Amino acid sequence: MTLVFGFETSCDETAAAVVRDGHLMLSNVVASQVEIHRRFGGVVPEVASRQHLLEIMPVVSLGLSNAGVGWGDIEGVAVTHGPGLAGSLLVGVSAAKAIAWARGLPLVAVNHLEGHIYANWLHHPGDPPPPPPLFPLVCLIVSGGHSDLVLMEEHGRYRRLGSTRDDAAGEAFDKAARILGLGYPGGPLIQRAAGKAAAPQSRKLPRAWLRGTDDFSFSGLKTAVLHLAQEEGLWPPGGVSPGEAVVTELAAAFQEAVAEVLVTKTVAAARTHGGRQIVLAGGVAANTRLRELMVERSSLPVLLPDPNLCTDNAAMIAACGYHHLRAGRTAGPDLDVHPSLKLA
Repeated sequence: MTLVFGFETSCDETAAAVVRDGHLMLSNVVASQVEIHRRFGGVVPEVASRQHLLEIMPVVSLGLSNAGVGWGDIEGVAVTHGPGLAGSLLVGVSAAKAIAWARGLPLVAVNHLEGHIYANWLHHPGDPPPPPPLFPLVCLIVSGGHSDLVLMEEHGRYRRLGSTRDDAAGEAFDKAARILGLGYPGGPLIQRAAGKAAAPQSRKLPRAWLRGTDDFSFSGLKTAVLHLAQEEGLWPPGGVSPGEAVVTELAAAFQEAVAEVLVTKTVAAARTHGGRQIVLAGGVAANTRLRELMVERSSLPVLLPDPNLCTDNAAMIAACGYHHLRAGRTAGPDLDVHPSLKLA
């Protein structure tokens, strides 16, 4: 039995967790900053890093107490060291290094994107564990800052197949939600509005297929939403409201366009590269329409993380860190942050 303590501070969630043997969550504490940043329509890096400083030690204490363990029970410390916001990452890495040094524990550096993948194999005590990975598998990682297709050959071995050429899927959701006057964060608000559409198929938006590649592009889709919003009087804000039906129909059309491109390209990549399984990861993986469409269109088994584990959390970092620890991949006291870290 191996207990790993995880830290996650890559963006605007301060998180700590204890995970046993890479899958069983004994605790998973997240202090979210959504309400703080909502007024700005997005994350303000300096504000985020200062809030992490305030939250980090209370969250760490809760992570231990909720798990019912002490530092003497922990066998490794895992921390996100990139990608993410430099100031935010520094808070988590500094805390993890200090605790690892003080307690004589091995330190493990985790790529945030890799951590998201491991959310798929987490479970609570008393719940049955998800099925084990079927390597090689194709993973779609979609969040506010990333839209990546990755071939995972085994634990710790990845080959990046494609990524976004402009806006990430989550970023596009945020921008579209702002155009439609829905607020922030955009993903859940777009989904909620789309669910209210009386005629969800009444409007069509373009898809950027980028034939011959596994890459994505959502900037053109965002621009198309903006043009339709201008025609309907939704943009710029302050004009005459066209009514809820227009907003919900555009939200549904936008959500469908994003989901269709993500699913179609993921299924094609799995077929081309010999994947045995498809795995979703990242904040956008909580989107109900994306999950439904992926299961519907894929002939391969699809693994979907618990929606509550799609957003940033420390349990996924601890789970991933467990496998690095077993493989002997540890970091030293000179560990630094890498805001633009790639997964490959």
